[in-house]
Amino acid sequence: MNDRSGPRRGLQSAQRAAGLVERALAAATAPVRRAGFPFVAPSIPRGVEVPDDSVALGADYETDWARRPLARAARGVIIEGPLRLAVRAVANPEILGYDRLTDLMLLDEPPAVIFAPNHHSHVDTGLMIRAVPAPWRHRLVVAAAADYFFDTRWKAALSALSLNAVPVDRELTGRRSADLVRSLIDDGHSLVIYPEGGRSPDGWGQQFRGGAAYLSARTGAPVIPVFIDGTGEIFGKGMKRPRPGRTRVVFGAPVLPDPDESTRRFNTRIEQAVQALGDESLDDFWTARQRHRQHRSTPLTGPELDGWRRHWALHEHRRRGVSGQRRRLRRTWPDLSGGRD
Repeated sequence: MNDRSGPRRGLQSAQRAAGLVERALAAATAPVRRAGFPFVAPSIPRGVEVPDDSVALGADYETDWARRPLARAARGVIIEGPLRLAVRAVANPEILGYDRLTDLMLLDEPPAVIFAPNHHSHVDTGLMIRAVPAPWRHRLVVAAAADYFFDTRWKAALSALSLNAVPVDRELTGRRSADLVRSLIDDGHSLVIYPEGGRSPDGWGQQFRGGAAYLSARTGAPVIPVFIDGTGEIFGKGMKRPRPGRTRVVFGAPVLPDPDESTRRFNTRIEQAVQALGDESLDDFWTARQRHRQHRSTPLTGPELDGWRRHWALHEHRRRGVSGQRRRLRRTWPDLSGGRD
C-alpha cells in the first residue's frame, strides 16, 4: 500500500499545479476575452458552418497577388539578378531568331503572344524568361503544371513570385485554368506554355497537345514557336543535379490559325514549326528548310525505333547539338539482359 501512495500523491500534486496554472491564465486573459472581437475569434452562431480558411492548392491556387506592384518589383530584381546569373552559369545560352520577331517588337505596343517551346528540363523555364525579348519579358506569364508546381504552399508561392507562374491542368481542359490564362492574355500578358505537357521522359520529344493552339484561336494571340537545345543533357528528367553546359534557343516566325482551321490541324502546324527550328539548330539554315519543305525533318519525337537503337539514335542526335559539341558525350551500352543478372 505504501508503495503505491508515493506515485499517487505525485500525480495529485501535478494535477493541482496544472489547475493553478490554468486558473492563473484564465484570470490574466479575462480582460481580453471580455473585450471580444477582434481580440479574439468571433463567436459562431449555431447551425453555421465556417468554410476552411486554408490556402487552396493545385489549379485553385490564387496568383493575383503575384502580379501586384510589390511582387512585380521583387520579381524584376530576381529576373535581372539571381536568375540571369544562374542561367548564365548553368546553361550559357546562345539565342537566335530575334530578327523574325522584329515586326512585332517595333510596334508602339507589341501585342501579347504565346511562346510554345519544346520541353526537356526544369532549366527551360528560367532559360525562356531570360531569352524572351524585352518587350514581353516583364509581362510574361508561365503556364505551370498545377499538380507539380502548386501541390504545396511553399512551392506554389515560390513559383508564382519568381516565375509569375499560373497553375494549369496539363491538358488545359479545366474551365478555371483556361479562363484564367485567356483573361491574362486579353489583359496584355504574354504566355510561355509547353505544348508537350511535361518534360521528355527519354530524351526525345513528345506529341504536342492542343493548349497553345486552343488559346491562340480563342484570343487571337500569335504563337511563337521556340526550339530549345541542350537542356536535356544539363538537367534532364531523372538527373539528380545539373551538369553545366551550353544551350541554344531558336525563335521562329509568328504563326496564326487560318480561317476555319481546326485546333488539331493548327496544333500540328505549330509542332512542325518547332520541329523545323530543331533541324535548323542542328544543321545549316538552307539544308534544314529544304528538308522541312520535303517533310524530311527529324521528328521531335525521334525515329520509330525500339529499345537500344532508339537510345543510340538519341546519342547521335545530341552529339550534333551545342551541348555535345562542347564536351564528349559518353555513349552508354544498353542493358540487353532484360534485368537478369
